[in-house]
Amino acid sequence: MIELTILMPCLNEAETLAICIKKAKQFLLENKIMGEVLIADNGSNDGSQEIAINEGVRVVSVPIKGYGSALSVGIKAANGKFVIMGDADDSYDFYNLMPFVEKLRDGYDLVMGNRFKGGIKPGAMPFIHQYLGNPVLSFICRIFFSTTIGDFNCGLRGFNKEKIASLNLVATGMEFALEMVVKSTLMKCKITEVPIVLHPDGRNRPPHLQTWKDGWQQFIFLLIYCPKWLFFFPSLLFFILSIIGLLILLPGTLYFRKFGLDIHTLTIAGVTTILSYQLFLFAVFVRVFSINQGLYPAQKKHLLFTGFFTLERGIGFGFILFLVGLIMLITLFHKWVQLNFGPITDLSASFRLLIPAVTLMSLGVMTIFSSFFLRILNLKPKNTTINEMA
Repeated sequence: MIELTILMPCLNEAETLAICIKKAKQFLLENKIMGEVLIADNGSNDGSQEIAINEGVRVVSVPIKGYGSALSVGIKAANGKFVIMGDADDSYDFYNLMPFVEKLRDGYDLVMGNRFKGGIKPGAMPFIHQYLGNPVLSFICRIFFSTTIGDFNCGLRGFNKEKIASLNLVATGMEFALEMVVKSTLMKCKITEVPIVLHPDGRNRPPHLQTWKDGWQQFIFLLIYCPKWLFFFPSLLFFILSIIGLLILLPGTLYFRKFGLDIHTLTIAGVTTILSYQLFLFAVFVRVFSINQGLYPAQKKHLLFTGFFTLERGIGFGFILFLVGLIMLITLFHKWVQLNFGPITDLSASFRLLIPAVTLMSLGVMTIFSSFFLRILNLKPKNTTINEMA
């Protein structure tokens, strides 16, 4: 039985592919590991495939472009129980992989290389990547996902094939590596790190990585997979500030020495209350969708929320909000009737009733229809297709 597959994604790596394969094969031989070297070729036209075949290793062709596409196909084609993946640019030393193997044998699901602990050789990493891009993204990941991993973007890593395959990784670009770590963290996989040394790559051409484009895509990916930072925390902050503004300004104008806050500020508070509530609903929608799609583990607090917030309760709560706002609006209309539908002289007082009334009615309508949408999100489609029924 093959214990280890050393997987290298490849796109025009003719300059360095052979030396990477030689190091990997020598590592397997000297450490008496039953393993294979697998090249996931992503459409090379510089002879990389021929080089790999001449070196006696297996090659799988991946027609769909993208770093993630190459790795996804390569992982699926791997025969080993464990997989160690790394770029074929000779920046990673495939001859020194034993720390990864030892951790995998100890039962870890994912073993990350850490370039900052092992050392970065001069010229091996661009300045902006070393001191801004990688540290900032790794810091954000640690904050968002409560993990201690120090180098999220390291391309050299080992993992249990069966465990990683169960994560259903879908990214096709550079964010694939990030998705693997994020989902492993969310799914409570057993993760550790080993220090590695990063060497300057042996190519005479620029790397495939595009600093700003790929960095932005990874940042967006992190926000999507952590809706509490994208939606919930901003909504909570804006909602609290908006409610404070409404409560302070409802009794009358708030003066600060020579200037005062009146109905204009009250209007803004009402609008931001509605917007912040919408952001909160987005957070709920994304979390429920992620759980139902298997992208996020269902935690006890989520199950309690979905069990408590039923369609009927949502409709009831929304109806109460709408009714309170409607009563306030009717009260305002009654005052207008008393004026025989004439001009309203005290606009400030009328707006102090109108703005919260419209705000509450809007929140009520949003709650009611959001409750229906949550019910739709929780629908479980049957596996039987129309063709199977015919």
